[in-house]
Amino acid sequence: MKKVLVTGGCGYIGSHTIVDLIDNGFEVISVDNNSNSDLRALNGIHEITGQRVKNYTVDLCDYEKTEKIFRTENFDGVIHFAALKSVGESVGQPLWYFENNIISLLNVLKCCKEHNVENFIFSSSCSVYGNAKDLPVTEATGFSTAECPYARTKQMGEQIIEDFSVPNKNIKSINLRYFNPAGAHESAHIGEASKHPPTNLVPVITETAIGKRDSLTVFGDDYDTRDGSCIRDYIHVMDVANAHTKALQYLLEDRNESNCEVFNLGIGEGVSVLEAIAAFEKVSGKKLNYILGDRRPGDVVAIYANMDKAKSKLQWECKFNIEDIMRTAWKWEEVRSESVLQN
Repeated sequence: MKKVLVTGGCGYIGSHTIVDLIDNGFEVISVDNNSNSDLRALNGIHEITGQRVKNYTVDLCDYEKTEKIFRTENFDGVIHFAALKSVGESVGQPLWYFENNIISLLNVLKCCKEHNVENFIFSSSCSVYGNAKDLPVTEATGFSTAECPYARTKQMGEQIIEDFSVPNKNIKSINLRYFNPAGAHESAHIGEASKHPPTNLVPVITETAIGKRDSLTVFGDDYDTRDGSCIRDYIHVMDVANAHTKALQYLLEDRNESNCEVFNLGIGEGVSVLEAIAAFEKVSGKKLNYILGDRRPGDVVAIYANMDKAKSKLQWECKFNIEDIMRTAWKWEEVRSESVLQN
């Protein structure tokens, strides 16, 4: 059984990826300082898989504590999620984002080199493309100017990994550029559960529908799009999770063509903010209270993926659509709210 370290394993995408890894026969170790995640995600993983996952409560910006994990365990691969991720927050606190996201990446790469961990997967983002001129974007689409410090940390992270791969030929890496992960596990045992108020559209929609928020603001209705609102490529979190498993298998089976590759992950369809709201209203039967507001700094106008490369090389394909995303996200919100009332 191959052993994998998942950084940020108690977080949203990390926890769902752990489930998919376990379902595919991997042993998983998590590391998460829980600054923006909840250890209860491990209970949800146990409910789904029947397995208890060990978590090291360590800040990856602390090299000595990080290196001790690598000394203690013997990993076949690392999937690196741990990072700060809020667009708006990064605009207000750029130095914090650069320090956290870059230093943690550097420390994990150092440990991979020091302890001969040969397979590394980086959680990147479609934000590296900025305001791309041609859609859908492919892996060959060049980086445009980053629209926020968060996006810049992802651009810098990919470039660091590319440079690292040149002298370290024995370490194989993949940068997975995913678009807008959303939804929850079908069981509703895990889902998006940030300690801070979410800024991503789907959890804001479900929180508004459940009554945690009075209303939802659509940031901008005057963009050059079909209905004036921003367009994004929403991909179900379990499809994203499975892509990480497929990417790791791809490296372990030595199917990679170079020791640093890039893949887009998305549904391949652009959905506007207003269309996403309509999809939620359809599957939930609830009318959403939303208002049209000004544009938000850091937002790109439209972005969606061409993911032919991931389909052909990773043998990966999306199983869920926008309505599945909204259905599972709503189920997760209802279960969470009911649990809070009972406690």
